[in-house]
Amino acid sequence: MLDIYTLGEQVLRNKAEPVLKFDSKLVETLESMVVTMHRARGIGLAAPQVGISQRFFVVQLENEKPLYFINPEIISTSSEKILYEEGCLSIPGVYAEIERSSALVVQALNEKGKRFTLEASGLLARVIFHENDHLDGVLFIDKLIPSVRKKLIEQYEKRMRA
Repeated sequence: MLDIYTLGEQVLRNKAEPVLKFDSKLVETLESMVVTMHRARGIGLAAPQVGISQRFFVVQLENEKPLYFINPEIISTSSEKILYEEGCLSIPGVYAEIERSSALVVQALNEKGKRFTLEASGLLARVIFHENDHLDGVLFIDKLIPSVRKKLIEQYEKRMRA
């Protein structure tokens, strides 16, 4: 199991570097991320959240197989926006409604370096947006108005000190 980095760790704010090497170490890391994500009761986990500043993440919705997104690019989004409550394994216990497009098309590489394109909507699209943001150093709380973000961070920090 890998350690999950939490709010305040610089790796969560850095723009991640592209993956250039597709080898057994990458596959092992992806598999370890899935295990870590399950143990933390999550449905998505990005490399920066486990201290790796590279452009990849894993997603696994209930009763589905894990999906690996390496060097992903969101190539289109729907104009329809929806509000939905989000949380983050890197900010445990913090939840807020975030507006995002309801669907997207993403291109990425799989663990073997093979390009694929995926159309996603609903929860899968939301998780892909959320995890992809991590690759650019963006947390879901950054999408909140400053006063709400400040309040949530203060509550989180108070809980962590207790």
